[in-house]
Amino acid sequence: MSPGPSTRQTRSRSRSSQGRSRARRSASKRKKRGRGQRRRTLTIGLTLVAGLAVGLGVANRDRLGDTIREVTLPLRHENVIRHESGEHGVPPETVAAVIYVESRFRDQTSSAGARGLMQITPGTAEIIEELSGGTNFDLDDLADPDVNIAYGTFYLRHLLDKFDDNEIAALAAYNGGETNVAGWGGADLELDDIEFQETRDYVENVLEKREEYRKHYGEELGLD
Repeated sequence: MSPGPSTRQTRSRSRSSQGRSRARRSASKRKKRGRGQRRRTLTIGLTLVAGLAVGLGVANRDRLGDTIREVTLPLRHENVIRHESGEHGVPPETVAAVIYVESRFRDQTSSAGARGLMQITPGTAEIIEELSGGTNFDLDDLADPDVNIAYGTFYLRHLLDKFDDNEIAALAAYNGGETNVAGWGGADLELDDIEFQETRDYVENVLEKREEYRKHYGEELGLD
């Protein structure tokens, strides 16, 4: 028996309803997949942005650190420092630290007449010229960084030899004079034996800066 009109209509409505239901489910799945893809894309984008920000932050921080260090702990003429240190057997970080404490790597003349980066007085320059066998020396030569560092490093070596490689004694003599250091203990001098507060502070500052130059400029000073 053939189905009547009512039955065919019912089946048609059922098939239509099922079709709409499948269409809605398919559309719903597509929306979910779309939302999932957008979330993944957004997550990847945010991760990339965050990574880029971190990278830029590290690079900028490093550049900022270098800029600050150039102001607070400058280093100039490192080639000359390395050469003269090797020539006279004085640690390059010690030479750099003496220059920093004496002049902050700026050519200048003190009220006492000390000249150049390592603040060498005319009297000390004459002693160095005599000890080194130099001739035709002119005081204006002390304004030349190469000459000044060469003279200053030579004098540090002389003081180290005189006081049996006692760095404290040598540095104290560089600031306070050989005669005073000899009276304070000579080769046996310790920091607390230094009677001039200015000289004691000077030695402490040089020793502190020496460690900083060793830490921050090892490659430039030929230590690495």
